[in-house]
Amino acid sequence: MGMFADLKAALERDPAATGVLEVILTYPGFHAIASHRVAHRLYRWHIPFLPRLISQVSRAVTGIEIHPAARIGKSFFIDHGMGVVVGETTIIGDNVTLFQGVTLGGTGKERGKRHPTLGNNVVVGTGAKILGNITVGDNVLIGANAVVIKSVPPDSTVVGIPGRITKRAGKRIPGISLDHTNLPDPLAERLEKLQKEIDDIETSMGKWKSSLPDSNES
Repeated sequence: MGMFADLKAALERDPAATGVLEVILTYPGFHAIASHRVAHRLYRWHIPFLPRLISQVSRAVTGIEIHPAARIGKSFFIDHGMGVVVGETTIIGDNVTLFQGVTLGGTGKERGKRHPTLGNNVVVGTGAKILGNITVGDNVLIGANAVVIKSVPPDSTVVGIPGRITKRAGKRIPGISLDHTNLPDPLAERLEKLQKEIDDIETSMGKWKSSLPDSNES
């Protein structure tokens, strides 16, 4: 059952979790996804009003808003969770982790599929925003406070505003990495590379000048 996988995910991914009872009684992220599993089932049964009521009561209690229509895979974990928003047409794969303040939202008043699709083994850092009908591939890390408005290929890291993509040597990210703050910055890396090239040129120019004959000599 989905909720048991969610409970296991909380125990595995939160080092502060001391036991099953603690997660069940005190974790708002678990409360939010448990409520959503019920609301989503009722939504699929075309029961009016009640799914939305459940989601809004859950929002008031947990600070996490998940639309009943959102499709969420197994082993889903929301860490801390306050301020998390998951829009109506969002699709989330398996083994996904969201930190507090994450928004999976739309970009306007468009209809139809207007929220993101996240693959498997995705980690979305604190305060990140993923907006629009875009796809985030499997094994992707989204850095804290990143704003992602374009699709992201698998096995990538995204940082910055707007989100910039850094490939991890084209290799699969093993397991689920929750280190969403220690991420590479492609812009900083390019600037560092440019500075090194400038230093190399200045060194070469210095050697070339020192090899020239002294113009004051007769």
